Amino acid sequence: MRAQPFKWIARGKPFRKNEMGSQGTFPPILEHLIRQRGLPAGVDLEGYLRPRLRDLADPFLIPDMKPAVERVLLAIDRGEKVCIYGDYDVDGVTSITLMRRILRAYGLEPRTFIPRRGPEGYGLSTAALKRCMEEGPKPDLMITVDCGTVSIPEVAALRADGIDVLIVDHHEPELAGRPDCCALVNPKCGTEFTYLCAAGVVFKLGHALLKTRPIDLDLKELIDLVAVATISDIVPMIGENRLMVRHGLKHLPSTMNPGLRALQEVTGMNGNATSMDVGFRIGPRLNAAGRMDAPEDALATLTTDCRRLAHDYAVKLDAYNKERQTHEGLIRREAVEMLTRDFNPERDPVIVLGSRAWHHGVVGIVASRLMRQYHKPTFVIAIDEDGIGKGSGRSIDGISLVDAIRACESNLIAGGGHAMAAGLSIREEQMDSFRAQFSEYVMTNSSAAQRQPTLMYDAEISFDQLSLEFLASYDLLQPFGNSNPQPVFISRGVGLSRSPLHMKNNHLRFMLRQGYHEQDAVFFGGGEYPLPNPPWDIAFTIDRNTFRGRTTLQLIIQDVRAAEV
Repeated sequence: MRAQPFKWIARGKPFRKNEMGSQGTFPPILEHLIRQRGLPAGVDLEGYLRPRLRDLADPFLIPDMKPAVERVLLAIDRGEKVCIYGDYDVDGVTSITLMRRILRAYGLEPRTFIPRRGPEGYGLSTAALKRCMEEGPKPDLMITVDCGTVSIPEVAALRADGIDVLIVDHHEPELAGRPDCCALVNPKCGTEFTYLCAAGVVFKLGHALLKTRPIDLDLKELIDLVAVATISDIVPMIGENRLMVRHGLKHLPSTMNPGLRALQEVTGMNGNATSMDVGFRIGPRLNAAGRMDAPEDALATLTTDCRRLAHDYAVKLDAYNKERQTHEGLIRREAVEMLTRDFNPERDPVIVLGSRAWHHGVVGIVASRLMRQYHKPTFVIAIDEDGIGKGSGRSIDGISLVDAIRACESNLIAGGGHAMAAGLSIREEQMDSFRAQFSEYVMTNSSAAQRQPTLMYDAEISFDQLSLEFLASYDLLQPFGNSNPQPVFISRGVGLSRSPLHMKNNHLRFMLRQGYHEQDAVFFGGGEYPLPNPPWDIAFTIDRNTFRGRTTLQLIIQDVRAAEV
């Protein structure tokens, strides 16, 4: 159950049915929703809703892009041995795939390497680098993607061994300085493109290489990989991210990548691709391989040129995902039992849980679910036999986990990541003191209003306004994601046409009625919560549901409350 009910708050001024838009080619509700997202008045809606790839900015605006291009071209001209070293999540695997494809187009045959989450950990760890050097020839150039920005001692060791290092990353820089690399291509070191994921930065590097030395390589054919990474890494869906994801999703159903095609087949996608398809079908399966300490299978899925092998790998990733779901369910049940015994949602501002029985690969997913359920900054930690815990955290708006980790570093071995999602290493005996210090940080750096669970809705709408025509204009707001959330609507005085249908995983299916109009609706996980007696006020998003060639508009319930009179 949710610890506290949501407080429903309108985002901005309410929408009125007779509201007029300033640019008559678009429905007023669409312009209203865009303004809710902060688009200034007077900005061209056509350019926002239908962005063009030719509007991508000059890649050389990113720091160190010029020395990075020069070093890569030097490696090409010399025929050097190159190793691409990347992270084990979706962003890392797609970044390796992109970098490999670009270098091969220039005539290089780089080898690739991914560390294993459990025994080696994230980034340029000593254990992972040791295995990397044992598995292949010593490289002249190491290109790190989606990692490396804070790996100051590890890069120094590589340089001492005569290996040049080029870092292509998007993580927060280290306050202590930068690694001794030939180039650090990271937008967070001083540009407006701080929202890019690592695959987006690799794409920009590819663009810069092509501007410097044109070859027969069409980067547009690779933009579906950028879309998958951008959605899966939950970076802000603004600026060039929005542009690349919109075009990448359009390209995904006809992709030339056998692995992406196979994943769409295995997951039952129907020839269309949305942010939800990537976020809930493709992304989790690519991530599952890394969570089960087999990231090389995810990379093999995306890099093979053989359709048969791609299908076999996709089936394998699907099996990893089912295994991940089993571990996740077990950990979540045990975590909720712990909270039932020792946690007071009115008193405790954070959740910090750990166990020696938990699988390290899925604690991040459980942290995300607990954070949403209880509206608390959360860390879930898997502790190994030596008493060393590796944990993942998820946060609420306004609380930066990166800043919290820095404030609590006296109780940690290491930590880092993003504001909303981060990882840490900790000794088992320090968990209680970390929880207390983390709690103090949250209470000091947040308001009571921030700690209150809220549901922000964009507009009140009635069932008679919902239609396929409305859905067509609404789809122009895609792609949805971080900083461009899917609009939430509310409708009042809604009844049931028939009893709710209980589906697997505690999902509920409704046929809802408002006046003379009915709407199909799904409430994912709704069976876990007690529902009030109808009539209801409902908060929902909308989705396109295509079944046996027939398309309908479906409501995805976010919350239900007793109808307010």
